[in-house]
Amino acid sequence: MANGAGGPGGTTARLGGGAAASEAAQPARSPQQYRLTATIPDLMDGVIDPAADVLWDSVAYIATPKGIEDRQPRTADEWKTVRNSAITLIEAANLLSMPGRRVDAPHAPANATRPPIAQVTPANAPPPLGELSHAEIQQRIDASHDAFTQFARNLQDAGLKALAAISAKDAQRLMDAGGTIDEACEACHVTYWYPNQNRPGR
Repeated sequence: MANGAGGPGGTTARLGGGAAASEAAQPARSPQQYRLTATIPDLMDGVIDPAADVLWDSVAYIATPKGIEDRQPRTADEWKTVRNSAITLIEAANLLSMPGRRVDAPHAPANATRPPIAQVTPANAPPPLGELSHAEIQQRIDASHDAFTQFARNLQDAGLKALAAISAKDAQRLMDAGGTIDEACEACHVTYWYPNQNRPGR
């Protein structure tokens, strides 16, 4: 066997200056190299809200004509469903806080994603009553992105509480975690989306 080849009778090749140094010199992947296609509202409406809804709806005590319905996951498939939603929520918080993530799509008219109201066209539709415009929300996030990231981390922490409850198959803890998730969401919303409005609880 040729010198430098591994195995019996050969010499084990060692990574030296060339390959090892080249790999060590590789820069960490910059956030700007990722393709940030979804806007913050896209993630909230399409990923975070649906995942949270599954968790919120998974445990409930509902009064019916026949008595109190005790809703909670019971089968392996039901626990798997809520677990998947908890993981989705936790990971979506990473996407939400990535540098460069925008409230509006690049070059989109302000509030263009909102449905038209009466005769108003989407391009100039006002935000819902009490809510800031996308431009105002973006300004707030840009001015305090570290704080915005912390709100996303708080959402992750709440999701991790749900995940721990699911691993323990503890329905009461899952319900409690649902309340923590709601508080984490609302704390961010009242800071960036509707700071001048008091909204009732969910």
